[in-house]
Amino acid sequence: MRTSRPLLALAALALAAAPLVAAPTSAQAAVTVKVTPLHFKVNIGPTGSEVCDIVGDLYTPSTATSAHRVPALLTTNGFGGSKDDQAGLGQRFASRGYAVLSYSGLGFGGSGCKITLDDPDWDGKAASQLVSYLGGKSGIAFADAKHTIPAPVLNVVQRDAKDHTGHAAANDPRVGMVGGSYGGQVQFAAAAVDKRVDTIVPVITWSDLSYSLSPNNTSQTTGVQTSTPGAAKLVWALGFSGIGIADGVTNAAGDPGRLIGCPNFAFFVCPALLVAATTGTVDPSTTASLRHASVSSYVKKVTIPTLVVQGQNDTLFNLNEGVANYRALQAQGTPTKMIWFSGGHSGPNAPGEFSFGAPNPATEHVTRRVSDWLDHYLKGSSASTGPEFAYFRDWVPYTGIATPAYGSASTYPVGTATKYYLSGSALTTSSSALKVATQSFLTPIAGLPTSIDPLDVVGSALPLPELDLPGTAASWTTAALTKNVDVVGSPSLRLQVSSPTAALTQGLGSTGQLVVFVKVLDVDPAGKASLIHNLIAPVRVPDVTKPFTVTLPAISHRFATGHQLRLTVAGGSTNYRGGLTLNTVGITSGSTSQALTLPVVK
Repeated sequence: MRTSRPLLALAALALAAAPLVAAPTSAQAAVTVKVTPLHFKVNIGPTGSEVCDIVGDLYTPSTATSAHRVPALLTTNGFGGSKDDQAGLGQRFASRGYAVLSYSGLGFGGSGCKITLDDPDWDGKAASQLVSYLGGKSGIAFADAKHTIPAPVLNVVQRDAKDHTGHAAANDPRVGMVGGSYGGQVQFAAAAVDKRVDTIVPVITWSDLSYSLSPNNTSQTTGVQTSTPGAAKLVWALGFSGIGIADGVTNAAGDPGRLIGCPNFAFFVCPALLVAATTGTVDPSTTASLRHASVSSYVKKVTIPTLVVQGQNDTLFNLNEGVANYRALQAQGTPTKMIWFSGGHSGPNAPGEFSFGAPNPATEHVTRRVSDWLDHYLKGSSASTGPEFAYFRDWVPYTGIATPAYGSASTYPVGTATKYYLSGSALTTSSSALKVATQSFLTPIAGLPTSIDPLDVVGSALPLPELDLPGTAASWTTAALTKNVDVVGSPSLRLQVSSPTAALTQGLGSTGQLVVFVKVLDVDPAGKASLIHNLIAPVRVPDVTKPFTVTLPAISHRFATGHQLRLTVAGGSTNYRGGLTLNTVGITSGSTSQALTLPVVK
C-alpha cells in the first residue's frame, strides 16, 4: 500500500455515490469484464465471535492475470441498498484495469447479521477481512451461503510489501475504498482497523451520528459534537427504521436471528427510538453508542489520504459534517481535500456533474476529477489531484460539463466574515443607530411543529410551503440587496434570548431546556421566502440566561440583487421534535452583540 493515493478512493467514491467512471477508450473497449458472485465468511464483533455471511460480486478485467496484476477497489451500498447498486461502478472500473469487489453491507441486500451502523467492531472488521481476500488470503470466499465450497484464491491483485505505516503485512493488496452515505462511513471504520487500506473517498457521510440524527447547533465542542443534547429528526428516523426492518424481514430466511430483539438493528437502536420519540432527544447511552459508530470518535486512527466529498443538498448529513471530518483529518496531518457538489440525500446532482447511466469524464466535471485522481494515485499518472477545496455554485450559468460552476480555493474556510446586526425587525450591516425592539413568540408544548417546512426525505414528492404560524417565530429581514451576496460556508449567529419558564425548568436537564430552530431564508422580489436546501439549525439552549452561538449548516448560495436576506428563529419544525414545555421567548435587538455572520466570497 502506498501512502499517497487519496485520489484513488476519491474517484471510486464519487462513482459509488453516482457512477462517475471514465468512459472506456477504444483500447479499453476490447477489455471484457468477468463478474463472479461470491459469499464471504467473516468473524465480527468486539471479540470476533459472531460469524456472518456477506454476499458480493467480484468484477475482474480480462487483462488481469497473476503475471499482470491490477489494483483493487472495495465498495459497498448506502443504507437500504445492496451490492447491485455498485454494478455500474464495478463494470466501468474493471474495464479500466481494476479488480472491483462490491458487497452488501451487514444487514442489507442478502448479507446476514444485523445493521450495526458502520461500527468499526462489526462493519470495519468485516471490510478488513474482504481486504484480506483481495490480498490473496484463502478461507474467506466461498461459492455458497453455507461456506462449504471454497472459491479460488484471488491472485490477480497487486500486492504491497508494506502497509501505510511501513510494516510488512500479510495479504496486503493495493486497494482503495469508495462509496457514499452508509457506504462512505464504513471506509473510515475499515481504515481505523486495517492499515493495509491505502486511501478512501467517503461521499455524503457523517462525522458524528448523534449530531446527524439529533443535532444541536450550539454548545459544540469538537467538530459537530455538542455537550448539550439536540432535537431528534422525525422523518429521517421513521424512514431509516422502516427500511432497516423491512430488509430484515425480507432476508430473514437466511438469517432469522437478525429479527431477535430489535429487528435487524443493533439492540440499542429500538430503545433509542422510543426515548427520542418520548423526550425529543437521545440519551447519554445512545449518544455513546452512536459516537462509537462515528469517525469523530476514532479519527486519530485514520491516517491515509482521504478525499471528503459532501453534498450541498443534504438534510441528513449536511456540509458541516464533511467540514468536521476534513478539519479533523487535516489537523492531524492526514492528506485531505474536500469537494462540495450540488446534490446529496435531499436533491439531485446538477447536469454535467455526475451520472448514473453512462459516466463520461469528457462531459462531467466530478467524473473527470475522479478519473484523474484514480489514475494519479493507483497508476502513477501525472494527472492533477485538483484544488484543496472546490464548491459548486448554482448561480453560475453553464451548458454541458459543470466545470464553470465550480469555485475553488487553496484553503478552507473561505470568504470574509460579514456581520448583519439585529435592528428592530431588520438586518443591517451598519452597527450604528441600531433600533431596540423586542420580538416575542411561543414554543409549543410536547415539541409540536409550528413551522411548515418542506419535509425531509419526501419533500419533492409532497411539497410544502415555507411558513411559520403566527406568534411562533421572530424574524429580521434586510432591505432589498443592491448587489449580489455570495455565501460559502457556515453562517453563525450570536444570540441572547429571554424565557422565564425555561430559566426555571432548564435545571431538570434536556427535557426542561428551551428548543428553538434557526434558519436563513432567501426572499425574492415577489416576497416569496425560500429555505436554502431546507437546512435548519435546531438549538437546545443550555442556559437561557447567557448568550450563545449558533453554527448553522454550511451553504454555497447567492442572495441575488433585489432579493432580501431573512433570519428566522422559530419555535418548532415539521422535521424535528421540539422542546417539551410551553415557553414564551423574547429576543431584543439593538445591540452589536446580536448579529448574524456570513462568510461572503467575492
